[in-house]
Amino acid sequence: MNADVVVVGAGVIGSSIALELARAGRSVVVVDKGAGPGHGSTSASSAVVRFNFSTWDGVATSWESKFCWENWRDHLEAPDDLALARYHRTGLALLDVDVAPRERSLPLFDRAGVPYEEWDPATLAARVPGIDTGRYWPPARIDDDRFWAGPDGDLGAVFTPDAGYVDDPRLAADNLAAAARRLGVTFLHRQTVAEVVRTGGRAAGVRTAGGRTISADVVVNAAGPWSGGLNRLADVGGDFTVGVRPLRQEVHYVPTNPRPFVSMAIADMDLGTYLRPETGGVLVGGTEPECEPLEWLENPEEAGELPKAALFEAQVTRAARRLPELGVPSRPKGVVGVYDVSDDWTPIYDRTELPGFYVAIGTSGNQFKNAPVVGQLLTAIIDGTEAGADHDAHPIQFVGKHSGLTIDLGSFSRKRPVNEHSTGTVFG
Repeated sequence: MNADVVVVGAGVIGSSIALELARAGRSVVVVDKGAGPGHGSTSASSAVVRFNFSTWDGVATSWESKFCWENWRDHLEAPDDLALARYHRTGLALLDVDVAPRERSLPLFDRAGVPYEEWDPATLAARVPGIDTGRYWPPARIDDDRFWAGPDGDLGAVFTPDAGYVDDPRLAADNLAAAARRLGVTFLHRQTVAEVVRTGGRAAGVRTAGGRTISADVVVNAAGPWSGGLNRLADVGGDFTVGVRPLRQEVHYVPTNPRPFVSMAIADMDLGTYLRPETGGVLVGGTEPECEPLEWLENPEEAGELPKAALFEAQVTRAARRLPELGVPSRPKGVVGVYDVSDDWTPIYDRTELPGFYVAIGTSGNQFKNAPVVGQLLTAIIDGTEAGADHDAHPIQFVGKHSGLTIDLGSFSRKRPVNEHSTGTVFG
């Protein structure tokens, strides 16, 4: 089987890349070990769309992506009768925390044109009825007396009204894949890549565990938690300054009926949690507080399918400390996923030392929101590099067609300095 490009991974990132490469006139084959688009880490995403990043290029990418989600049918060029994932504009309140100070983020918002409101503790209490505005930093384990100690002052927040969430992340990936199929992209599911084929010192396609060869001039690694393993198959990574590895994560569901549920997303690094509205309740996730050990995996298959009672209790108790009416159910309910995490929680969108082999990795946890634009970023990198541009020496600049903002794609380089302003959490 022959194509111009083979994309490994049919999550929301890989499907977006396939769509944009097809729009650029390339023949594309997507290979994925799952049963369908978005069946991997995408399906475990909270799908929050926010603009709080520690770098200009992170903010600019997320702001450009927002316009795609708001006009999802137009972005996909989808027929009127096709069922689509929906973007819910709820706004997001980022509670004050020293590791993500306002004075760092607000100038980036001003530059990008992201609207925001600065809330003092009284405004926060008025806008989120029932919230505990206490400052509890640093987060402590719930079995530590410090967790239950009184607050040390009060918190305000920065509210971004255009933030929100996508109600069905797996469907969003399927929407992108359907758009790609309409342009002739082939998706091969339940196929595991066993070899990256080389010819003449460059990538020349992949071979599956079943012995099928897909020949292509370009290979894109968008394999999510399996991306590190695919890099090893390709024998790339020797010049990377930033690594990736798989991290087990859980997102929990807490029913709130008949009580009213929270109407906006809340990011609470002060207590180590975040939450967003969900039908009949809220979704609760963690922000990797230092007091809680992270569950790094050697093999993504080791994650299991069921949430753990102890982690459910810890994350939901953190959320209930902030919103006491939430309560902590006795039975855990939620989804288990595996994130593909970079050392500084900033993705790598780049070429590699193997000509023809490109990566869109380290994306899990905070790049779902950017997926519509990531396909365009990778297409720009591939177009430029394959045409002879030296992206390492002179990084390609991308201009968003909706926002008009310039994004320096060198900020996502495999050779970049580790982001010293990263929060070290999913917030990047």
